[in-house]
Amino acid sequence: MKKILFTLVLLSGVTFGYAQDKEAEDKPKEGWTKGGTFTFLLNQSAFKNWVAGGQNNVSGTAGINYDFNYLKGDWSWDNKIIASYGLTNTKDLGTRKTDDRFEYNSLVGKKAFGYWNYSFFLNFKTQFTDGYDYDNDEDTDFPTSGLFNPAYLTFGPGMEWKKNENLKFNLAPATSKMTFISKDVYVYDSDLDGFVQHSGTDNVNGLQAYGIDPGDTFRYELGFHASGYYKFNVMENVSVENILSLYSNYLEDPQNVDIDYTMNVVMKINKYLSTNLTVQAVYDDNAVSALQLREVFGLGVNFGF
Repeated sequence: MKKILFTLVLLSGVTFGYAQDKEAEDKPKEGWTKGGTFTFLLNQSAFKNWVAGGQNNVSGTAGINYDFNYLKGDWSWDNKIIASYGLTNTKDLGTRKTDDRFEYNSLVGKKAFGYWNYSFFLNFKTQFTDGYDYDNDEDTDFPTSGLFNPAYLTFGPGMEWKKNENLKFNLAPATSKMTFISKDVYVYDSDLDGFVQHSGTDNVNGLQAYGIDPGDTFRYELGFHASGYYKFNVMENVSVENILSLYSNYLEDPQNVDIDYTMNVVMKINKYLSTNLTVQAVYDDNAVSALQLREVFGLGVNFGF
């Protein structure tokens, strides 16, 4: 765990320090500021009589990244919605998900001193459709996740350091985190070599789902939350967006820090086309005791709104 945390912090530090934003800072404009991007990534491969082998496949991912922020005097209210959904289809495996995410972030701040603000933040995460553990079972009768299954709600007071919209971080030492699941989620039982319903009588080994005990659908945590955001241009038409979130639960295993780091690299070709790379690393021992990695790369069609 310490090695994972050190590696991600080092990666963030290298990325964050790679370039300095040289654009002049404009005085923030009061009122609402809204804007976002819709992106569609497409990947496709086709083979016929190809001696080296290969399978025809096609995949697509649609995503929305939208901000709507409000400023009035010493008060600010920053909101961000991130949503994405992707599918891939191959001859042998059929159609499977490659991405499924919905996240809403909101932070209210009041000027304190310098770049510091008193703050209260809220974060909500879930997904859109059922997910399955294909590593253990090809049968899709046993969804291990789904819409609001789980859903995470995190909120708490803190202090925000905000130089501008592209460089800020927030520290919240008294953060509540709530995890919700439905009763029909399934967990893999290695002893039985199969799936059992989390809240069902067949869960004789008392397996948890996302840290929630059998028969329960809710988990509460109290801990320390830290988040950071940094976006900069490496060069003309190449931007890098970094989003980092850390959480330690005071009530149980505080040394096991939850990590969620996302890096989005956009290399613009023109107004509507770009090459996009997204890398996400997640560590949450209540979900799975291993580092989760996700990488999406492809040609993007972008629409601003």
